[in-house]
Amino acid sequence: MKEKIKKKSFVQQLKKYLPFYLMALPACIYFFINNYIPMSGLILAFEKYTVKGGIFGSKKIGLDNFKFLFKSSDAWLMTRNTLVYNLAFIILGTSLAIFVAYILHELKSKMSRKIYQTLILFPSLLSIIIISYLANSLLSGDTGFINNNILVPLGLEPVSFYSEAKWWPFILIFVHLWQMTGTSCILYLANMSAIDPGLYEAASLDGAGRWKRFQHITLPCLMPTIITLTILAVGKIFNSDFGLFYQVPMNSGALVNVTQTIDTYVYRGLMNTANIGMSAAACLYQSVVGFILVITTNKIVKKLSKENAMF
Repeated sequence: MKEKIKKKSFVQQLKKYLPFYLMALPACIYFFINNYIPMSGLILAFEKYTVKGGIFGSKKIGLDNFKFLFKSSDAWLMTRNTLVYNLAFIILGTSLAIFVAYILHELKSKMSRKIYQTLILFPSLLSIIIISYLANSLLSGDTGFINNNILVPLGLEPVSFYSEAKWWPFILIFVHLWQMTGTSCILYLANMSAIDPGLYEAASLDGAGRWKRFQHITLPCLMPTIITLTILAVGKIFNSDFGLFYQVPMNSGALVNVTQTIDTYVYRGLMNTANIGMSAAACLYQSVVGFILVITTNKIVKKLSKENAMF
């Protein structure tokens, strides 16, 4: 009797949620094909790959690819750049997204809010190729807007941006924030819209100003979202936006010290030296460290605030 009730309950639940399962099915198929099937290629990190031997028939060399990778100066360079840039993106990106979302939330006119939302979201819809050419139109030494319309008229020396590495940490961070703030702030804006207006009214009656209301109402209500997005971002802290670090600097060799990340290293390793084993080792290193960081960050959050942990 109990088994019949369980089967009936399962069938009822299946019928109830079937439309949602069907909606999720294309995404599940995509992730299986794009993210899980290629995992069989991890064996390349432990091989000296040859076309004749293929993925499963090439000579096994153990951890030699990793030893060679970590003995080279590239390992420290790409790790440092990937970590530092992503930390800057997480801290500055989160702060700016919350700030912009709060400004939009405080706008009384719905029309103005929609217009500003569209303008802020627009850069995230642009291809990185378009963004790289926009950056080039500003930074180019001969025809760039900054040199020809700002620096030269002020009597200053033109700057060769694509051969001077010192400017690029600021340029890359600015481009990333300009492109991605719109997407992030929409998430926080949606959370702010769900906060009970009565809390703000009660705080106003008690004499709380905007900063106090933000500090004691808005920020605590956003904390679960901030923590969740931060954990997800930490999980990707060893990944980088390939287009941002390769396409925007126009693959300039003079900028490698400040633009080389794990993703660009893997690409250059494949295109320039055809070292598939080394590139696979770098990818596996990237994935394993990212996984460890997610687990560690979630454990820390769980100890500090159990209800805000992801799992």
